[in-house]
Amino acid sequence: MKIRYVVLAAALAVSACAKRPDAIVPVDIPMAAYSNQSCHGLAQELAREQSTLASLSKQQHDAATGDAMGVFLIGVPMSSTFGGDKEGQVAVSKGKVTAIESSLKAKGCK
Repeated sequence: MKIRYVVLAAALAVSACAKRPDAIVPVDIPMAAYSNQSCHGLAQELAREQSTLASLSKQQHDAATGDAMGVFLIGVPMSSTFGGDKEGQVAVSKGKVTAIESSLKAKGCK
C-alpha cells in the first residue's frame, strides 16, 4: 500500500513540471490585431516580440530543468511550485510572433 502512495506522489510531481518551450503550443492571436501597422512597424514589432519570446523561452527552459532536478532530488517541481513556469506567457508570445509574421506575409512585406 505504501508503494502505491509513493508512485502516485511521483506521478503527480512529474505531471506538475514545467514544459519545455518547444512543447508549448502558441495561443491563437488574430492577425487583424496587427493589420493597421505598416511593413516597417510590423518588422519592428516582430523583432521586439522575437526578443521577448527568446527571453521567455530561456526562463521556461530553466524552469523545466529546475523542475526535473527538483523532482529527481526531493520529489517536488521547485520552479513550478515557486512561480518559475512561464508557459502561458510563452504561448502568448509565440501566438503574437505567428500573427505578426502572417500579417507581414498578407501585406506582401519584405
